[in-house]
Amino acid sequence: MRGDLVYLVQTDTTVGFLSQSAERLRALKARPSRKPFLTALPALREIERVGRVPKAHRKCVRRARKTSFILPNGRSFRVVTGPHKAFVGKFGWCFTTSANRHGEPFDEAYARTVCDVVVESREGFSETSPSAIWRLGRRRKVKIR
Repeated sequence: MRGDLVYLVQTDTTVGFLSQSAERLRALKARPSRKPFLTALPALREIERVGRVPKAHRKCVRRARKTSFILPNGRSFRVVTGPHKAFVGKFGWCFTTSANRHGEPFDEAYARTVCDVVVESREGFSETSPSAIWRLGRRRKVKIR
């Protein structure tokens, strides 16, 4: 498996593109260059790849499910669960984003044509609610979504 390819994967929350190439993802989604991508991690021990979680929020991050976090350094991450955890684990980490054009709803036909590899289970693809997003400060946290 190659990190420079874009994979279409059913995540635990929604259908998403996964890749280790932010440039490829940005081009597919027509996304502004100033907007960073979420980093999907297979386990908590991989958090050091993105930054340090403030001490006041470590317990919250450990216990969180289907939740994304933005660290004080501006980088964001989510520890993945579900069937695609093993997929992300093969890479160690991946940038992830929803499988649609920037600001538009999910279109399976579009997603299948622009990705390099489709990773599909028997259940197929289904759109569910996205993950919650929290911005972590040194002392407090703010819910973004």
